[in-house]
Amino acid sequence: MVDQEKFNERINDLVDEAEDKPVRRAKKEKPSLKESVYSLQPKQLEEWLKENGEKPFRAAQIFDWLYNKRVKTFEEMSNLSKGLREKLEASFSLTTLSTIIKQESKDGTIKFLFQLQDGYSIETVLMRHEYGNSVCVTTQVGCRIGCTFCASTLGGLKRHLLAGEIVEQVVKVQQTLDEVGERVSHIVIMGIGEPFDNYDAMMNFLKVINHEKGLNIGARHITVSTSGIVPKIYQFADEQLQINFAVSLHAPNQEDRQKLMPIARAYKLDELMEAVQYYTKKTGRRVTFEYGLMSGENDSVEIAEELSALIKGIKCHVNLIPVNYVPERDYVRTSRSQIFAFEKTLKKNGINVTIRREQGADIAAACGQLRAQERSEETR
Repeated sequence: MVDQEKFNERINDLVDEAEDKPVRRAKKEKPSLKESVYSLQPKQLEEWLKENGEKPFRAAQIFDWLYNKRVKTFEEMSNLSKGLREKLEASFSLTTLSTIIKQESKDGTIKFLFQLQDGYSIETVLMRHEYGNSVCVTTQVGCRIGCTFCASTLGGLKRHLLAGEIVEQVVKVQQTLDEVGERVSHIVIMGIGEPFDNYDAMMNFLKVINHEKGLNIGARHITVSTSGIVPKIYQFADEQLQINFAVSLHAPNQEDRQKLMPIARAYKLDELMEAVQYYTKKTGRRVTFEYGLMSGENDSVEIAEELSALIKGIKCHVNLIPVNYVPERDYVRTSRSQIFAFEKTLKKNGINVTIRREQGADIAAACGQLRAQERSEETR
């Protein structure tokens, strides 16, 4: 198990070193008026019902209202007694997110800017693919990892999201899809924040959306990504889940990686690769390496050769990502010809590789960008 206090100190120290200034530490969470009902797994809801003098079987009915009928008020749960509906209303919130902005791209991508009960904002993205509708969810308000190319880290970490706030992002998107008769089929945990820095809430979220009485999204249709928090990779591997796993790599050597990703100061590249190999051996599953291409930084053919040597023999796949331009950052998008040269080099070396399809280019597509534009007071 991970010593959370030591873990927090190590992450905070790495940002201090990288930025040479005091880290913006997480503020103490502001208490919600009520707990989100979406935080509860069926067994937890059954326990609450028993403690409140109600029959446990009502949990299945409540889950049906939440995840199949997707009601927006407890009053709509018409097969529950008035007394039970009043208890639910008094104890839980059914709405912790309100939509501030909804941007829709010409390619069908939709980005939502949601406001939380304490006034902070988060982003959620719906992406349409040939294989279905994928939702990219956020796990934190801001981020303390400090990747130098990412808008999500602007302003540092404000607080962790609760499990119900993560679940409700998916429910809100599904309610939008209900209007056109479509369904959320895939989840990627790659929005604002570092999922493994909010591990317990992330795991609770996974159990709710994967549950057959919940949104029933198959484990193999869910992907979680990390910037490389080594102890949590071991912990996640030991969970023995069928959920897809991705690592944001972005450079094949320690020197370049720590320039782009301060997390590499806390967890060296060789430590990360050992953890990845533990994961693949423990689970038998492959890992995806997310590799953002930035012109003149990490996109040369020579670096592609170095990357090939680093991951050769690991059960893996490389996802090349032409980075979106972020005004607050200085990185320039890699040219198409250089992207294809990089891909060709990896393929020549026997590496399984794809180039991520560009989506949402005509809206604030980069992670954290819409929040930075619309809620600048949160990202200063």
